[in-house]
Amino acid sequence: MATVSFEGETHDEIVQKVRAWLASAEDADSGIADVISQQAEITKDALRIIAASAPGPIAENDVVKSLTKMGYKATDATRDAALTALDTLESATGGSMVKNVAEQGSKAMFKMNASIAKQFLKAVKD
Repeated sequence: MATVSFEGETHDEIVQKVRAWLASAEDADSGIADVISQQAEITKDALRIIAASAPGPIAENDVVKSLTKMGYKATDATRDAALTALDTLESATGGSMVKNVAEQGSKAMFKMNASIAKQFLKAVKD
């Protein structure tokens, strides 16, 4: 399994490195649905790391465990809502903005209009 690690002396340094790495997804051969799913997994990994870094008595506290579990559920619900929104957008626009191409055997699940994709990526990066 692949791993990713970031090193920095401050939180800001690490955040900048993570943002740069996430921006590289723009250049990868991934569909928007893949990016959404990957972001959800990164968020859940961050929750797991935060929970694991707490001192033993705190990490074992039921409140911390419940909050972590709620974070996982919220992340999954957000991912599912975003993917549903893509399906709805395709239906509402007849595929002129985004088009589900999963049935075509492509690696991407959705194909997005280029100008819409640029606006979307700009909004996500800010």
